[in-house]
Amino acid sequence: MRRADLLAELDSEREAWEGLLAQIGEDRMEEPGVAGSWSIKDVVAHLTAWRRRTVGRLEAVANGRPEPTPPWPADLHEDDEINAWFHARDSDKAVGEVLAESRRVFQQLVAAIQKLPDDTLSDPTRFPWMEGAPLSGAAFFGHFHDEHEADMRGYLSRQPARS
Repeated sequence: MRRADLLAELDSEREAWEGLLAQIGEDRMEEPGVAGSWSIKDVVAHLTAWRRRTVGRLEAVANGRPEPTPPWPADLHEDDEINAWFHARDSDKAVGEVLAESRRVFQQLVAAIQKLPDDTLSDPTRFPWMEGAPLSGAAFFGHFHDEHEADMRGYLSRQPARS
């Protein structure tokens, strides 16, 4: 994929994400029950935590370094326990802080992609965590689309209309 196309796809995904967050509104982001007991804020923090890991992996590829050590304790191996660790770490953060961090990490993702050599962008073997899938805007938002978008949109559809 060409860098310009990838960045355009990412920007389109980001715009849709920000549009959904704007529809929900910051004042409703701490209400539990969106995804199990999680709030919108919890989902945003969760997605940001995993995106931060992706940024580290991309930066490592760009700089010819090995993949960085994950930020969670080494004795955690299952996604559910890692997610619980992220949630415990981030649950006391304010909505504004979580949103600012999400936006900052997204910009770091864009910067990491811009550092990658052109030939690397089109070589899926350089990104083993992608399991052969090419880099794309949809891939970087895949977990959101697959696991959290329906919950967030469902939550929004259950809310009274704003006046």
